[in-house]
Amino acid sequence: MGVAFDLAPDRPENIDTILNGLDRYNPETTTIFQEYVAQQCETQTFDSYANLALLKLYQFNPHLTRDETTTNILVKALTVFPSPDFSLCLSLLPTHVLAPTKKASAAGPPVSGTLAEAVQHLSHLHTQLNNAQYAEFWNTLESDDLYADLVADVQGFEEIMRVRIAVVVSQCMQEVGRDVLESWLNVRGGKFEGFVRDVCGWKVEGNTVKVPLNKENEARGTVVRENVKFDHFGRVIKRAYEQPA
Repeated sequence: MGVAFDLAPDRPENIDTILNGLDRYNPETTTIFQEYVAQQCETQTFDSYANLALLKLYQFNPHLTRDETTTNILVKALTVFPSPDFSLCLSLLPTHVLAPTKKASAAGPPVSGTLAEAVQHLSHLHTQLNNAQYAEFWNTLESDDLYADLVADVQGFEEIMRVRIAVVVSQCMQEVGRDVLESWLNVRGGKFEGFVRDVCGWKVEGNTVKVPLNKENEARGTVVRENVKFDHFGRVIKRAYEQPA
């Protein structure tokens, strides 16, 4: 059974009360939600339902929008890939900060320091994660100081991303080459071995990393049984020969 979309075990009681009442549409709650986003960044928690509620308030009240908070919400959404949270957040942003149109592209890249620039850079990271281009993701993250500025408020961002990548790997592989996994996790040597052993619970055997079997990565045959009786075919054939009224 899947987890409810609006479930957040670490959600404070006052936030839960707002989300389940009419105050979630009250512009005066914007400050409370903004403080909650900052708390999520510091405590490494994530509340998708509350963050989307804040973006909806921004949508209805553009004058209350804080670019820094919106950026932090997008960065937090990256930390729970491959869930669709990042795309859900983008759907609530104004069109002028999303992917530039042909006319805007001809005029050049987004102005430096704007929300549009932040969205463009974070969307690039999101695309690489979705395409399982993990080595390229780390290279991009380290290629520009702007990326460091964008993720600076989210405590432990790099470590969280390593864990998320490891989770995806565990769901589709039983073993992987050490050099490949090192590039995917952007960590090498003793630190790599410690992460694989202590955090993931995997084994390093020479140049291969063994991933324990689980319900996601275990190959299982599927038996398909048809439960169609001959009488069913008889009725179909009979109707084919019936004369229309």
